[in-house]
Amino acid sequence: MSKKIGVLTGGGDCPGLNQVIRAVVKTAITKYNYEVIGFRDGYRGLVENDYLPLDLNAVSGIISRGGTILGSSNRDNPFHYKVNVNGEIQYRDLSDQAIENVKALGIEALVIIGGDGTLSSGRDFAKKGLQVVGVPKTIDNDLDVTDTTFGFMTAVNTATDALDKLHTTAESHHRIMLLEVMGRYAGWIALYSGIAGGADVILIPEIPYQIDKVAQKIISRKKAGKHFSIVVVAEGAKPEGGSMHVQKVIADSPDPIRLGGIGQQVAEQLEAATGMESRVTVLGHLQRGGQPSAFDRILSTRYGVAAVDLIAKGEYGMMVSLQGAEIKAVPIEQAVGKIKTVDPYGELVQVARNVGVEFGN
Repeated sequence: MSKKIGVLTGGGDCPGLNQVIRAVVKTAITKYNYEVIGFRDGYRGLVENDYLPLDLNAVSGIISRGGTILGSSNRDNPFHYKVNVNGEIQYRDLSDQAIENVKALGIEALVIIGGDGTLSSGRDFAKKGLQVVGVPKTIDNDLDVTDTTFGFMTAVNTATDALDKLHTTAESHHRIMLLEVMGRYAGWIALYSGIAGGADVILIPEIPYQIDKVAQKIISRKKAGKHFSIVVVAEGAKPEGGSMHVQKVIADSPDPIRLGGIGQQVAEQLEAATGMESRVTVLGHLQRGGQPSAFDRILSTRYGVAAVDLIAKGEYGMMVSLQGAEIKAVPIEQAVGKIKTVDPYGELVQVARNVGVEFGN
């Protein structure tokens, strides 16, 4: 009897998920003659035993598709699972039930594709004896011990394309155009897209800004004959001495804080300080959608292949990681619980400063 492995995609959706699934299935079947079971909607499928067999036909043609054919969820933590008991909402630890489902299906190892929250549960499952391998996913690129998470570069490409388009309308109407991008508590998307898209100002969580310095940059450009400016604002950006702009709080979510709205706040302040008309574009979930870039398709494929290779070697409790040009394995324990943020004095920030980008400090 061939070995049987499982796979799930948890957390927010992200370009490259289907490409990891495809690589896992094709490597498992063609290289190792394993069977593959996919769990629907992340950990919900694991807890509720909702699954489907994945063969070569199931992953045919998905290399160019965004999203995940398995579905995903960022609210179904098996260790704190929401249940309805006689009309009353309760939270229970159903991790043992999930493990029993895995054992009943004869699954020997599980590939868990996700970010910090999803992989944190993967770490906890490993502590309870479940044989797991992690794959790092997030457009925010804030997962520790890997140079790059898949999905990040596609999000950067989407934001850069938006900046290219905003340049033309900004120049035509002599406006300040602001683009608010995702990234949560890390400024990677803003920094990369801001450099690639020729932004004049980049505001990121790691460098608290002074609005008067941002305004002065824009006024100086106007005096030099540049009657428009492009500002990239990370959703987690904050003023010096201030706090991040919380859009809403979702009480029953494992991560209840939703950032957003900082772009509009900055736009209003800049319009008042400079006298120039300002407009805001909030890119939002466009950064999560669409076809993954060639870079992310390749990285996702490498990750999927490496994950199955780890299972074949019996190296569990590990996460595949891009370090330099190589895919390596690191303990999941090292990858979670600490976010990777932009170094305010790092090379990329200095590159941006050297070409005239203002960070507001």
